[in-house]
This record gives sequence, structure tokens and C-alpha cells, in this order.
Amino acid sequence: MAPKDQGGSDSRFFTTQKKGELHELRTELHSTDRTTKVDAVKKVIASMTVGKDVSGLFTDVLNCAQTGNIELKKLVYLYLINYAKSQPELTLLAVNTFVKDANDRNPLIRALAVRTMGCIRVDRITEYLCEPLGRALRDDDPYVRKTAAVCVAKLYDIAPELVQERGFIETLHDLISDSNPSVVANGVAALSEIAETSGRDVMKISASVLQKLLAALNECTEWGQVFILDSLAKYVPGDAREAEGIIERVTPRLQHANSAVVMSAVKVILSYMDVMAAGGGANAENIRALTRKLAPPLVTLLNSEPEIQYVALRNINLIVQKRPSILENEIKVFFCKYNDPIYVKMEKLEIIIKLVSEKNIDQVLLELKEYATEVDVDFVRKSVSAIGRCAVKLERAAERCIGVLLELIQTKVNYVVQESVIVIKDIFRRYPNRYESIIATLCDNLDTLDEPQAKASMIWIIGEYAERIDNADELLETFLETFEEEDPTVQLQLLTATVKCFLKNPEETQDMVQRVLDLATEESDNPDLRDRGFIYWRLLSTDPEAAKLVVLGDKPVIEDDTFRLEPNLLNVLVGQIATLSSIYHKPPEAFVVRAKRSPTSDVMGMDDDEEDIEGEEEDYEDENDVNNGGGGGGGDLLDMGGLSVNDNTPSSANDGGMSDLFGGGGGAAAAPEARMSKVCTPEKSGGIELWAGFRQVGGAVKLELDIRNISSNVPVSNLAIQLNKNAFGFSPGSQQVICNPPIPMGGSGKQTVELVNNPNMLVQVPAGQPASPQIQVAVKNMATGLVFYFAANFAFEALFSSDGALERTAFIESWKSIDDQKELFSTVSDLPPSSTDIDQVAAKFQGYNIFLIARRPVPNAVGQEVAYFSMKTTTGMIFMAELTFKQGVNAAKVCLKTENIAYGVQAKVALETLLRSP
Repeated sequence: MAPKDQGGSDSRFFTTQKKGELHELRTELHSTDRTTKVDAVKKVIASMTVGKDVSGLFTDVLNCAQTGNIELKKLVYLYLINYAKSQPELTLLAVNTFVKDANDRNPLIRALAVRTMGCIRVDRITEYLCEPLGRALRDDDPYVRKTAAVCVAKLYDIAPELVQERGFIETLHDLISDSNPSVVANGVAALSEIAETSGRDVMKISASVLQKLLAALNECTEWGQVFILDSLAKYVPGDAREAEGIIERVTPRLQHANSAVVMSAVKVILSYMDVMAAGGGANAENIRALTRKLAPPLVTLLNSEPEIQYVALRNINLIVQKRPSILENEIKVFFCKYNDPIYVKMEKLEIIIKLVSEKNIDQVLLELKEYATEVDVDFVRKSVSAIGRCAVKLERAAERCIGVLLELIQTKVNYVVQESVIVIKDIFRRYPNRYESIIATLCDNLDTLDEPQAKASMIWIIGEYAERIDNADELLETFLETFEEEDPTVQLQLLTATVKCFLKNPEETQDMVQRVLDLATEESDNPDLRDRGFIYWRLLSTDPEAAKLVVLGDKPVIEDDTFRLEPNLLNVLVGQIATLSSIYHKPPEAFVVRAKRSPTSDVMGMDDDEEDIEGEEEDYEDENDVNNGGGGGGGDLLDMGGLSVNDNTPSSANDGGMSDLFGGGGGAAAAPEARMSKVCTPEKSGGIELWAGFRQVGGAVKLELDIRNISSNVPVSNLAIQLNKNAFGFSPGSQQVICNPPIPMGGSGKQTVELVNNPNMLVQVPAGQPASPQIQVAVKNMATGLVFYFAANFAFEALFSSDGALERTAFIESWKSIDDQKELFSTVSDLPPSSTDIDQVAAKFQGYNIFLIARRPVPNAVGQEVAYFSMKTTTGMIFMAELTFKQGVNAAKVCLKTENIAYGVQAKVALETLLRSP
């Protein structure tokens, strides 16, 4: 007889079962022997894990939950969580078991029941979860309380209105004062998750809460410390002294064995160092001391596994851009080891370039030269490129860098030579007329060039310095032989270099330039090449002198891009250290999509056999942060250049194309008042206070200005106004604002500026990003000559037109046709009483050209009602919204669908703002 399997051999449950295994499993699940029943459930879980469909055993497994055996109960609950979505009706049968277990004497079973109910994402389960959850949050056992805290965050994800209605958020705040540090940590984690989901600051760290968090920091688990540290990083200290006190309590975490705790502590300290720096020079010594303390833990992280090293290096990359002094003396630790994975080596090179200075350049060049002889081609290329970037960064070391590059070129290694040519071109552009003596060496290696970028760089050098190369035309001829087979980048450089040669030496290169122009304009299918060829041809045939000015004109010196992240983006990313943002080097909203399932419903009484309107909703993090990503466009704001106060109307050329995109249209006769906000204080505008708002009047968008002369001795009589590029293409219809009568000190006056559409003012919204609502404005007081600036968020409802009411059938078809990925979702809370009644909401929305299409009660949900609205901008963008209200709850769910997803966020924000308004 074979011996029985002993513990640790659970792999036997994954072995292939015989035909008819479901029947055998069902028999074993009903066995009276506990061991047989446990093994049967394990087999079911094993089958489920490898992808087999065992949903047919749902009721049989569910019956096994009636047991006191905690191992069996865990397995059954795991099965229920997996199949709850596909068997929601049957899951309700387990409710009694959950409620009973939530009152069990064993705290492990009480916690298990609450945790499982929170993980089963079935709406009808949530109403039964509230009572057990409320008791669990006040349970005597800390294990139950900490489990319940996390469950609140899960419940908020499913039914946020229930969490608010039952006061669970307030209970979480109470848990922060709990005597058990693990409970405190889970309370903080739950509040942080709810804050991210809702977009509201529900954490609200006060002085007393701060002390409780710091006290728990020393005692809770390592992951609890991470949650607390992340919350502290979002807290803004009142002054430098408070910041220094918190840093002192956080600093011991830098010695922690868990790298996540270390990085979170670094994030807190870096953010608070900014507060200390703002306090003036008195804190300079303390900041230097902190800088010295931060280096050792960061260096220690580089002794970890390669994966942790990579994450640490990506974070260090940001840290050295923010504060290079932290690691300025530690460059040696970033030198690559022979057995480092390639992804670690590449990151180390990036940091070496950022830390290189005139003190250590010789050491770095020796190291990079050594790397250039390794076998990994990508790493060698990156190393050669790094030498060139060091030359661009350090002017005094440029000659030494070029010397190393010339030594590498002498090796005649194909890819080394080609990368060297590419970086030398950049050095020439950085330091013109300094190192052209090496061109002869480069020309000797023309035969080794076979990559497009290297060829293009060499051709640029030949064309730019044709007068210094005796046989420049012959060198170009060698490339022209294969012109039609070359990469478009090479063809474009050949065309430009040939024209440069012709302008510098027309007698000997006339035939060559004619041939190149023929090839570019007649033989090529590349539109860029053809266009450039025609431009050069016309310039050369009509005005050769003008061609010289265009083609041979002085070129801007390239800049060092070592610290290439914009300061605002860098600050955002430093605040996201130890998250995915710090690895991607992108803000969260650039890659995070939060998905939720909206309640499935029959839309406006559709027949049961019709497809329900449902889908996944997207919600961009920080979508209401109008400053995120810079709002306004690529132009310089706003030097008032070219502004003429006599030019009251835009030219027809500037108006035509945009009338279709953001053009005017009919509007409601009785336009609602603009929501005014203070945009400019007297201190920055010469004693004038400005309030601004937007609204639509008769189909035209107006910028309303309330001008208050607070302390200017010169009456305000004439202002000139200009807008920066924006996502709506707005510019002022008249740049002159006449105040008649002039506004004396102590007086005020209202002015209206009509906004028209100008294609030159439109900023294209980046793919996957929401359009920025920010309108940046420059104002010049013509009486004093003072120019000042302000930014105001555009009220998107000012674009809604009076013909936005869709037919009911068209609404349903449009809703169903829009992809689920183009759906936005949010919950609006703390609504005034008028915004919880659909009739009053519809009347309010009507004034803003937002039209009620239909309304209906939600099936099987007492007191819930859904209303459907449509709106259409004057440019033809259509938005459809589903608003869900519940009787007695001052909150509403907003679900918005549109094909114009870039502007969908602004439409949703407009609805939320109107709902919150009295």
C-alpha cells in the first residue's frame, strides 16, 4: 500500500483529473469526512487556478462554508470571490453565512467574513455588508479593525454613497487614533485610497493627527510605514520649524531594511526640504546636513538585486536633477560592473552624465572609454554618446572628450565610429568654429558609415563646412549615387547639404544641385522631401541672396539637455517617488486609468432583449488640477508683441478655419451669469484687482471682467488684452478695453470681451491627455505701461449650444455606439438640496443648454432614479450624461460618454460644478 502524501505536497491537486472529474468532486464535496471535503475543495481551487470552469459546483462548494474549520472556510470564500460576478444570484445565498461569521467568537473568522464580503463586487451584497462592517470597525480585536479599515476602501469603490451615508469615513478618522499601530496604518491606507478614487482630500491631516501618525510610524509594520510616510509626503508643514521636526522623526526610516520604506522616507525629506529652503538662509546648514544624510541610504540601495537597483536608479535620476549635491561625491558607485544587467548599466550611464563635473571628468572619461570596448553594442553606443554629452555639458572638458572620441574612431569598429560621428556633430553645433580641425579624420572614415543617423550627421558636417573641405562635392557625390535607396533622413540632409555647397561654390556644383533637385521633386514620393526641394528651387531661381540668408544663416547653439525635465514636472515626479510615476518619469494621469463598473440598467425603458447601456468608466487622476501639465500652449506668454490697440477685429484669414472647430452658434436668450473668481491682486497689477468669468450670450463666448481700482492714483481708462495659446483657440475679438468713464481709486467697473476663434491660437491636445481648461491672459494698462498676467479656468458650459437636445432614439444609438474607453465616471458629493431633485436639476441645466432626454427609476434599488442629459457644443461635439440620484443622499453619480474624449473631462467638470452650485 502506497504511503499517504504528507504536508507540503499540495501539488498533487494540480495533476490531471480523469474524465468525469466534476461528478467525482461533487461526491467528495458532500462527504462527511472533513479531510476528504477539504481535499475536494483544494482540487476545485486548483482546477479554477489553471483556468478550468468549475462554476457548475457553485452550490456544492457553497454548502461547505457551513463549517468551523477555518482552512476550509478560507478555500470556500476564495472560490466565492472568483465566481461571484458570474453567479451573482447564487452568491446571495452565502449572505447568511457571511453575517453569521461576522459575529463569530473567533476574530480570524470575523475578519475573514468582512474581507470576503468586501472583495465580492456584487452591488446587492453591499447592502448586507454595512452592518457587519460597522461592527467590525469597532471590534475589540485589532486584527478585525485593521481588516475592516481596508474593506471600507473596497466598499467606497463599489458604492461611495453608502460609505458617506453610514459615516464610515469619519470612523476611519477615528481609527487613526487607535492604540494599535497596524490599525492606524490600515486606516491611513484606506483614506489615501478613497482620496485618490474621489479626488477629494479626505485625509485632512491636522496637528493632532500628525502626532498620532508619527507615533505609529515607529511601531507598525514596514508596509504600514510606507502608507504613513506617503501620507506625510502630501502634508504641507506650516513653517520650516515644523518641517524640521517631522524630518527628525522620519530620518531613522532611512536605515530600514525595506527599500520601499527608505524611498518613501526620502520622498518626505525632499518635499520638506523645499519648505525649509523657502524659510531663507537660516536653514542652509540644516539642509546641508540632511543632504549628507540622504546619500548613504541611496548608495546602499545599489547593493540590492538588479530589479531593485533599477527602480532605485530611476528614482535617483529624479533626485539628482532636483538636488545634485546629494550624490555629487558618490559618482564612483554608479560605475558599471561587468555583471550588471544592461538595463541597470543604461540607467547608471544616465546618472553618471548628470553627476559629471570638472572635478571628476578625467575619471569618468577613462571609465566611459573602457565601456566603449565592451561587447554589448547598445551599451557601447550609449557610452560613446555619453562622452559627447559630457562635452556638451562641460565646455572646459570638451577638448578632452573629443580626444577620447578620436581615439575610439581609430579603432575602426563600425558602430563605435558611427556613434562618434553622431555626437561630434552635436559638439560642432554646441561649439561652432572651435574643433573643425578633426573633420579630415571624420572624412577618412566615410566608408564605415551605413546607418541613416550616422550618414545624416556626416552629410550635415560636410555641407556645413564645405568651404573647409577641399573635395566636399566629391564626398557628397558618393552619397548621391544611392540617393533613391537612402532613408528619408539621409535624403533630406543630402538635399540641404548640396544646396549649401552650391551657395558656397556655385561654379563647380551647379550640375550636382540640379540633379538633386530633380531627384527630390520629380522622383521622390516623400512629401517632406518634395516640399523642401520645391522651396529650395524657388529660392535659388528667384533670389539667391535670400537663399543664402535662409540656408546659410546662423544657427542657434544647442543647449545642454542633461537636466531636461521641466521644473514643474520634476516637482510633480519627486512628489511621486517610490511610485510607478518615478519609474516611467510621467505624471500619474499620463498612464493611470481607473476602471469601475456602472450599474447595469435598462436605459429609458428599453426592452429586455435590447442591449443594456453599460461599460467601463475612465477617471483621470487629478483631472481637476488645472495647473497640471501647464495649461496653455507653446507660445511665449505674453510679451504683447504685435499688439495694436487699434486693431479691433481679427483678420478673416485667422477666423475662417476655426469657425468650424470652436465657432459661434445660437444660444439661449437669457444667458446665466458668469461665475466670477479673483484672478489678479493689486500687488501684482499696479493697484488694480481683477475678477474674471466666462459665459455665453447669444451664441458668443464672453470674458467678463470686474475691474476694481484699489490703490492706483491713475484712473483705469484703457486696457490692452491678449490671450496665450489655449485648447479652445480663443483670442479677443478686440484687444482694446475702454473704461468709460475711467475708474478712479476706490471705484470699479465691469467690462466684457468677446472671444473669437483663431486657428493660430489653438493648442493641440496631446493624445491620451485631457484638454486643459486654463486660459492665460496678459493685460497692459495703457495709462501706466504696466503689463501683468493672470490665468482663469474656462467654464466649458459656455460652449453648449441651444440645439443640443437629441432625439431619444438617437441618444440610445449614440450611447451604445461609443466605445467604453470613451466613458468618464465620478461621484459628486455634498450637493445642495436643489441638486438632489431631478426636476430642479433639469431646470437649472436648461439655462446652460444641457437638455433632459429621459428619466427612470433604477430596478431593484428603492429610491434611486437615473436621468439622461445631452449637450452639444457650438463646434458640434456631442456629450451624453447619465446622472444617478438616491433619495435622501446629497450625492450623485455622473457617467459621461463622448467621442471627443479629450474635452470629455471638461464637460464632466462643468456638470459637477453646476450640480454643486446653489
